[in-house]
Amino acid sequence: MPTHVSDEILDRFRKVTSATAYSAVWRLAPPDGQEWFASANYQLCLMRGIKAFTPGKILVGRAQTLRYVPARPDLLKETRRGGDSAEYRAMAKCGPDDVLVVEAHTFDEYSCTMGNMKTRHLWHNKAQGLITDGAIRDLNMISEEYDLAVFAKNRSPAGNLPFLESFEEGGYINVGGVLVMPGDVIVADDDGVVVVPSDRAEEVIDWIEEQEEAEEFVIGLIDSEQVPPGTYYPISEETKDRFREWKKSQD
Repeated sequence: MPTHVSDEILDRFRKVTSATAYSAVWRLAPPDGQEWFASANYQLCLMRGIKAFTPGKILVGRAQTLRYVPARPDLLKETRRGGDSAEYRAMAKCGPDDVLVVEAHTFDEYSCTMGNMKTRHLWHNKAQGLITDGAIRDLNMISEEYDLAVFAKNRSPAGNLPFLESFEEGGYINVGGVLVMPGDVIVADDDGVVVVPSDRAEEVIDWIEEQEEAEEFVIGLIDSEQVPPGTYYPISEETKDRFREWKKSQD
């Protein structure tokens, strides 16, 4: 279930890559008491088909969610509420440590979920950026003037209609085949977008920090012994225990 991730833990995530975050999340064991549900593991943590459209920008933050649905004329009477529409309510929740994550889930790869006028709200709130499995437009303004990191399925000059309409904020969504809950930690870079469950975030970052230290230790072994990397990598529990003993000796 969604859990508030502290600023301190979030800052620790800013130092890691999406690759390391992915390695940590898919290894997560089922929660205590749910071992019987092991088949539903955490390997679905890497968004499929979502690309970095602002190369070099790293995006780390808590997810705020927005869901689009197929558009229909009678739906617009319900959704078109000006500044109180779902997309603006979602963006209003985004602050300096937040990422807007948008489910479009559409067969039409050219329908946009966000452009420069809407994302100005994110800029006002100093949000970190946005992720969508729909398309994005006005990218130059969003990335350069607003300095937002953007991850999307495509780039297009089109709007959302006739295919999409924003509908709901603050719910559970499916983006790139990954479940995203409000408050989950997003770790995104040029390699891709990884979702870290908020209730396991501290456990994940603890594993990552030890793993990165262990990797430096293993690099030292490989270089000093002049052996193939496969001798020590992937890192076995035996090698990790050896690293822990070495680290104790350095303290």
